[in-house]
Amino acid sequence: MELGGGIVDAIGKTPLIRLDRLFEGLPFSVHGKLEWMNPGGSSKDRPALYMLREAILRGDVTKDSVIVESSSGNLAISLAQLCCYLGLRFICVVDPRTTEQHKAIIRSFQGEIDLVTEPDAETGEFLPARIRRVGELVRQIPHAYWTNQYGSPDNALAHQATTMREIGEALGRVDYLFCGVSSCGTIRGCADYIRSQGWSTTIVAVDAEGSVIFGGQKGSRKFPGLGAGITPGLYRHDVADLVLYVSDADCVEGCRALVKREGILAGASSGGVISAIRRMSGEIPAGSVCAAILPDRGERYLTTVYNDAWVKKEIGI
Repeated sequence: MELGGGIVDAIGKTPLIRLDRLFEGLPFSVHGKLEWMNPGGSSKDRPALYMLREAILRGDVTKDSVIVESSSGNLAISLAQLCCYLGLRFICVVDPRTTEQHKAIIRSFQGEIDLVTEPDAETGEFLPARIRRVGELVRQIPHAYWTNQYGSPDNALAHQATTMREIGEALGRVDYLFCGVSSCGTIRGCADYIRSQGWSTTIVAVDAEGSVIFGGQKGSRKFPGLGAGITPGLYRHDVADLVLYVSDADCVEGCRALVKREGILAGASSGGVISAIRRMSGEIPAGSVCAAILPDRGERYLTTVYNDAWVKKEIGI
């Protein structure tokens, strides 16, 4: 069994565009990496491909395997698409924050949804409960395999070998990289590439208020895909030079500014990244080249980020 050809060959090589209108009049440039133009609609296509392909090469995944993963939505879609292409059964463990759009897309790719309805009793977080459920499924189902986005080195390697390499090939050395964090695969891989090149890039981690990844105070978060309730296995203390926390309101406002000024309909974490750049705009030296990773597409957030009634009720803006 090989993972290549067809839809697989469309993963990566996403556009990198200069966001001139959104940051008009500022003395630095911002270039957005449009990861939502991957075929599965997000940056998660890259680690999904790497984790599956390497597992196949190692012999850990065969035609009889059942792939199991915990995801807030986007990685599940990416894995569902690739498993559908390979003819493999896929089960995704999700929690109530996963949007109905995400779940519908997963099912469209013949993926199965396993919903965890109660958070972990000790931490109050859904992620430990989801991971515990993954363990139960792996023990119960013959030939089950957990891709483990939180600890697999292939998650980070995907972004080292492709995402940041593509940015470097397009822009050369960048002065700032703005990257949302959750599993820490993207920022870890990008940081590894940057340091392998000897660049003096300032790596800015954009984390959600309420996330504990970098030691923040635990709290509730409305949007999936940004922040985490536990420290992921891929986290490393030196993975970022600076951490900026964004609120749910910041994510909404950033998304709406992005679509209004640039015509880009992106997901909640992209809005958080945009808000972080705007907050730092007075500190970025003139002539700096900034890269921003915009992880997923906005159609998955039409009932939340882009729904005025929902935003007013849930966020109060």
